[in-house]
Amino acid sequence: MKPLSALRGIAMAALLAATTLVPAQVSAQSAYEANLPPEINTSPALCDYVPCKEVLPGATSFSERKGQPPYVEGYAEENGQRKLVGYVVLSTDVTDTPAYSGKPVITLIGLTPQGNFAGIKILKHSEPILLLGIPESALVKFNNQYLGKFVGANIEIGRSRPEEEIIGLDAISGATVTVIAQNQVMMMSGAAVGRQVGILEKTVRPQARFVDSGRKLDWATLVKEGVVQRLTVMPEQVGLERGKDPFIDLWYGYLNHPEVGRAIMGETGWRDLMARIKEGEHALFVIRTAGRESFKGSGFVRGGIYDRVQLRQGQDVFTFRDLDYYNLYGISAPGAPSFTESAIFIVRSSSFSGAFPWKFIFLGNRIDRETGARTFINFDREYWLPDAYIEGGRPEVKKPDAPWVRVWKTRALEIVLFSALLVAVAVVYAKRDELTRRSTRKNKWPVNAFKYSAWIISIGFVGFGLLAQPSITQVLTWFHSLLFKWEWELFLTDPFIFLFWIFIIVTVFVWGRGLFCGWLCPFGSLSELLYKVGGAIGLKRFQFALPMKWHNRLKWVKYAVFFGLLAVSMFSMGLAEKLAEVEPFKTTFLVGLFNRSWPYTLFAAGLLGLSIFMERPFCKYLCPLGASLAMPSTFRWFGLRRKQECDSCKACAVGCGSLAIDEKGRIDHRECMLCLDCMVLYTDDHACPPLAQERKRRTKDGLPLTPIGKDGYYIPIKPVAPAAPRA
Repeated sequence: MKPLSALRGIAMAALLAATTLVPAQVSAQSAYEANLPPEINTSPALCDYVPCKEVLPGATSFSERKGQPPYVEGYAEENGQRKLVGYVVLSTDVTDTPAYSGKPVITLIGLTPQGNFAGIKILKHSEPILLLGIPESALVKFNNQYLGKFVGANIEIGRSRPEEEIIGLDAISGATVTVIAQNQVMMMSGAAVGRQVGILEKTVRPQARFVDSGRKLDWATLVKEGVVQRLTVMPEQVGLERGKDPFIDLWYGYLNHPEVGRAIMGETGWRDLMARIKEGEHALFVIRTAGRESFKGSGFVRGGIYDRVQLRQGQDVFTFRDLDYYNLYGISAPGAPSFTESAIFIVRSSSFSGAFPWKFIFLGNRIDRETGARTFINFDREYWLPDAYIEGGRPEVKKPDAPWVRVWKTRALEIVLFSALLVAVAVVYAKRDELTRRSTRKNKWPVNAFKYSAWIISIGFVGFGLLAQPSITQVLTWFHSLLFKWEWELFLTDPFIFLFWIFIIVTVFVWGRGLFCGWLCPFGSLSELLYKVGGAIGLKRFQFALPMKWHNRLKWVKYAVFFGLLAVSMFSMGLAEKLAEVEPFKTTFLVGLFNRSWPYTLFAAGLLGLSIFMERPFCKYLCPLGASLAMPSTFRWFGLRRKQECDSCKACAVGCGSLAIDEKGRIDHRECMLCLDCMVLYTDDHACPPLAQERKRRTKDGLPLTPIGKDGYYIPIKPVAPAAPRA
């Protein structure tokens, strides 16, 4: 029972580690899920609720919010007069770009009058990795890289490229998605203020010249040709219970085009509208066909703005005031749906052009299920008049690469090498029959040469190099994304994890969890390599495995851990990600054993130390990721071969390090790590008892040893009929 006692000791240390540090890391100064006053989203006096002086040194007073998106001016007293010393902007007034948690990092940003970043303060974030895995100071250090840099500069995550005038920033290891999102927040917020105050030039776009063929368009044609678009928001996207009816269902389109305008408003109505607006101004219509939420905003007052709809073209954001609104009483196009709310909004800016793509944005309130807090969230859809509607067709638009695309481009070589590794391992395993036939019980190197190489590459290149250790937190994140809102960009931002999961999903259903868990998981590879090294250096006599009775009981613990985390995540994703520290992956690879507080280091080091004496203790008994992959392994397409005699022969079971072969010789592919040791014995005529007996019988009887077939037996000897005598 000593092995069991040792395992229990490690398990207790794990629980102590997981529970001890959580309250220690969350201090009163932490921005993790900080409680911010609701007035910061609505009050004109922003700086009464946030520390503007901290991000704009020298400022002693501040204006109310002004402009759109809003910002405030900061002043200092100089010789009895006020002097402008800069600007302050709240990031969520400009963009709610989500970080890895799916929520924005709420940031207060200060700018000098010349347009340089003067100060940055994180007010609130929901990134558990910045609570437990990586200190919040790492994000502060990352933000400090912006100080002194110009808001109009080309700033990206990664190396600087002076020849392209690109300034690179050092990322935070293990928090790639977070820093890429934060870079978007910083640059969009800075540019939004810079364009309004004259630091950056406003974009001037050539105006469209429309093709008017005099067609009379019905609603179906308008929708089919894309000149009328639809934006639908479902209840679950704003934190409400899932339902079949939309939270809001909006249709919109660009009215300046004659064919579209006449179809929506009729000839007379459209001409009256064009006569009312000035040259260079633009009109769009919006109708609500479902949902109870008003797109005009419940808090609208005369002189105020409509805070539920916006347009964005490039970096320019256009909002609407009361004077920018006209009534839309009906739609002339045959087949148009009935609606409960309508509007015509006017864009009064020379920066806007109907020839270029733009986005229609609906700003909704999302209810956080964990805290009940309400936050703004943007829903948008791109609109661009088709080629046939514009003289000369659409202008050429060079869109900047999405952040995830830039990541894939800058790390192209590493991505190719990583992809080659995944393909190579899959190909090698697909050739397993050839490799195991060349191996014997005493010489497994035809298999082990590839397997051990995969371990070493996985530990060094994948784990410590690329930091591409899959985790149960990704399973939980994907599960919630499927339930509420799927965003490909969120997962594409980390190309290695994205590719790894494609490999995992495919191979789990083809061969089972063992190819990932047994060959490529960085922590699993490190754990088993330590076990092999321990045996090679003379510790073999101290190495042990739990009795099968206890193994069969304890192997279910990892399933309990997985379902426990899944259940907790339904109430609090943040708490679930904290409890996911039962995985030592973050401590081992992302942060480092010596860069965390002692409970985490003790837990990870204890598991690795135990791995020297017990083969893969964490993988067998605690790993929630392994449990999540084990269940679909039940439905794999291909399994390992067995003979009839396997139900009574114990040869393979004795040497199975995963303890995946039961007393009847059956392999449990949910526990199997695909080490292929049993498949080596399967065709070894000296180690497999049925084959050895047949070999001895044939040798004694002077019969030839035929090749071993796929069924694991010698190919039967079939007597050849004697040739007929010649006439």
